[in-house]
Amino acid sequence: MITIWDANIEVKIDDRFHVIRSAREAVAFLKKYWPDNRSASYAAALKVCLDAANGVVTGAEARAAFETAAREAGILRQT
Repeated sequence: MITIWDANIEVKIDDRFHVIRSAREAVAFLKKYWPDNRSASYAAALKVCLDAANGVVTGAEARAAFETAAREAGILRQT
């Protein structure tokens, strides 16, 4: 089951904005577009988002982990 997050997360890579709406979208983004600076928060976000996509943890937990990793990587769009 795909659960859409309550609030989207916007990230910016190479002057292009991406809107992440769910744990599944987050997993795809983490694997395909994430910058090379993959820290512990990246690994944590990937694990939590995979778990959320499989129904093991909540979407809110996945969203928080993804947002933390994006902020740390400097790609989180600040509005």
